Amino acid sequence: MATLMVEILCLFLSVSVVCGAECQGKPSPDARQNLNPIFGGMPTFVRQVRNGKLYQAGISQDSFYVVHVWGTPYEMGYAQGELMKTETINFMNSVWKYLEDQVIGDINSTFFQPWFLKDVADFGLVAALDLELTITRKYTGNYFFEEAQGLADATGVDYMTIQRIHVIGELTKGDCSMMGAWGSAVRDPNSLLQLRALDWNTDGPFKDFPQVTVYHPSSGNGHPFANIGWTGWLGSITGFNKAQLSISEIGVTFPDKTFGTESRFGIPFTYILRDVLQFDTSLAGAQTRLSNAHRTCNLILGVGDAKSRSFRGIEYSASVANFYTDTDMQPTADWHPRIKNVVYYGMDWLCPSFSEVLARQISTHYGNLSPDVIVRDIVSIEQSGSLHIAIYDMANEAVYIANARSSTESGPLNAYERLVAYNNLLPGLFQT
Repeated sequence: MATLMVEILCLFLSVSVVCGAECQGKPSPDARQNLNPIFGGMPTFVRQVRNGKLYQAGISQDSFYVVHVWGTPYEMGYAQGELMKTETINFMNSVWKYLEDQVIGDINSTFFQPWFLKDVADFGLVAALDLELTITRKYTGNYFFEEAQGLADATGVDYMTIQRIHVIGELTKGDCSMMGAWGSAVRDPNSLLQLRALDWNTDGPFKDFPQVTVYHPSSGNGHPFANIGWTGWLGSITGFNKAQLSISEIGVTFPDKTFGTESRFGIPFTYILRDVLQFDTSLAGAQTRLSNAHRTCNLILGVGDAKSRSFRGIEYSASVANFYTDTDMQPTADWHPRIKNVVYYGMDWLCPSFSEVLARQISTHYGNLSPDVIVRDIVSIEQSGSLHIAIYDMANEAVYIANARSSTESGPLNAYERLVAYNNLLPGLFQT
């Protein structure tokens, strides 16, 4: 059966590249500033176990958990499971049901890549996910499997279910925005400001389980880093590390021919981004890792290094890893003008409607860009960051986080409309 699956897979390896097409939709002309205050309180201690501590950050309905874990990968997974057992079970069950509803209930779902829906139609959901696990396993760090086992042992969640859920990043389609700004563009010229705005499914379960997981690996397993995501989520799409590196990511549905081809044989992007956070200490190190990797799908990545006030936007696919700064940023178009000391992308590679609004807002506030301006006048007007937003100001030991409205909360739905929590997460964050 496995041989047959691999043979059939080979028929779908040539993924078509959209050339000339552009993203649809645009920000509302009636978009309003986000005038909510930025909350600046300290996280509150909740409880601890042998290899972990649990805190709650934010305020009222805009709160989220901060989980510290330390030790070996297995010990860190087990500690998270001990601290967040009920939440992990609920998250995994909710995500699995969501996958079933999206894929089996609607085989034409726009949430997933077409080739994955073809696999599901041919083989079923479990077999399609197991196929993805099989072809990416040798590119995935062993720490993931060890940590997943610890999480499974502590919670009773099926080990294979945890693995299957973690490959959905490769299989789905999402729009996001990013920005790196420094020097003459920002209010504090000694800082590097970086935006990561995640536009993903707010109708799914992810919004109900926001969590920052702070890892303190044992010797030989990397260095401390913070993973901004959800309970039990082991891959990285948003986060920063002790070495002052931080990441952004955008899914690309509308590339141009410079991307070349995609592949399914490589390291899932959520794991290579975690590797950057867990093992790299400089932009140069991250650049080497990304350049040398067996890459997979079309993405725009962003890596910032606050130590050197450097940021790169990365055109990422199986074929290329091109690193851009403000002087050579691509694509070149009147809707994507180069701005000194700024690299930015709005929602996709070829996305005039969002990119031109993002460029306009950056230019309007040029020289005065700061976390509060990004919250009030950038993401709220571009209307990007539906599921969560992170603004990194690592040189000033600050990170700002907003999440979408959960199922039990009231108020606006999108993270870019809601209260942002600045919780002094950085000072002492990486101390145990």
